[in-house]
Amino acid sequence: MSSLSDYMSAARSRGLPDEVAEQAKFHLLDTISAMISGSELPPGQAAQRYIREHGGNGTVSVVGSALTAAPIDAALANGVMAHADETDDSHNESRSHPGCAVVPAALAAGETYGVDGAWLLRAVTLGYDIGTRVVMAMGGAGFSYESSLSTHSIAGTFGAAAAAACAAGLDARQMRWILDYAAQQSSGFIAWRRDTDHIEKAFVFAGMPARNGVTAALLVQSGWNGVDDVFSGPDNFFAAYAPKAQPDRLIEKLGERFEITQTDIKKWSVGSPIQGPLDGLEAIRAKKPFEVDQVRRVTVRLAPSVAAVVDNRDIPDICLQHMIAVMLVDKAVSFHAAHDKPRMQDPAVLKERAKVNLVRDEELAKSLPARETVVEVEFADGSRLSERVTAVRGTPRNPMTRAEVIEKARDLMTPVLGREMSVRLIDSILDIDTLADIRNLRRLLQRGG
Repeated sequence: MSSLSDYMSAARSRGLPDEVAEQAKFHLLDTISAMISGSELPPGQAAQRYIREHGGNGTVSVVGSALTAAPIDAALANGVMAHADETDDSHNESRSHPGCAVVPAALAAGETYGVDGAWLLRAVTLGYDIGTRVVMAMGGAGFSYESSLSTHSIAGTFGAAAAAACAAGLDARQMRWILDYAAQQSSGFIAWRRDTDHIEKAFVFAGMPARNGVTAALLVQSGWNGVDDVFSGPDNFFAAYAPKAQPDRLIEKLGERFEITQTDIKKWSVGSPIQGPLDGLEAIRAKKPFEVDQVRRVTVRLAPSVAAVVDNRDIPDICLQHMIAVMLVDKAVSFHAAHDKPRMQDPAVLKERAKVNLVRDEELAKSLPARETVVEVEFADGSRLSERVTAVRGTPRNPMTRAEVIEKARDLMTPVLGREMSVRLIDSILDIDTLADIRNLRRLLQRGG
């Protein structure tokens, strides 16, 4: 706990290695892009409706709108917008989506205390490091397969708390209390899989954790104290949640391995398990261009636990069969296509969906937490082509380029903010370490702001 809290308190003034700072900018840009595009989706609209009815008259920006709110409410709303769909980043080993909780919390606290851009970037990086490590200490991917608890909300709460506490400039002992209040608020279980509108899912993955993290930071900053070590002693966090935990993993390579560099940026705006299958289908088309009526069958193989998340779901962007069908028809998957729920009843898409066979392959489970997939296309002439995807585009083993990250951000932002404002915001985020006060971003983050 001493090593952890000391590291956390020093993060605000500790410079980041150049390559880590670059990745942090990419993830900050990617998450803000998700907020802006998410502001027009049903969860984002629900978040803004809540702010208008109950949370207005604050000083923190509600992204993609002209609204402002108190820090806790703004973090909630911006978090929901960041995970209004499947656009945001994901960390495979901890089974979490760090950015959608960490970035809203860092922005809320950062605007409250007027931090500069370099400080914000360090707070965000710390949030990724702490939230993911808590779940990895609990058992990581293995824990997520054995438990009904939501690793997404657990990692998000601790990550958001660390980021907000860093932005608030708390000292080492206060960081201990931050972790205590994060542990007390840690909640969520995987009933979110039954959510058909992505609103509860956005709350569990992002809105609730961001709110929790900012709450913890504001309470401690205002003078509250707490338990000095919530990770050990009687009735501690791990005893309650993960008795087989390895607490030493909380500080494993802390300061050497930055988890923000181990976090995926999605090429496609769909659920993580669908990324590889779309990569595979795209690779097959590159080998042999084909028309949809030339395809007899598409077989996708995934590890059983991975397949279960995306098998015939009610939401388009987390339904593998639907997204493969869309890819067959459109030869690509746009942001709009991934969120067009009425199209799930389109006869042309349903015809192609009937060709998609999802196989739960135990052999691929041996590769976890890497989500390997095998895609095979059988053509009407009897020929077959297959592609094994071992490194999904956007993962640390096959990262997106700076140009690809910018292109994705532009595609998400432009329909909401317009081309000129989007370009200015992208440039400002990629140059964030020169910004004297992040509150100066508000005019670019908001419509009418």
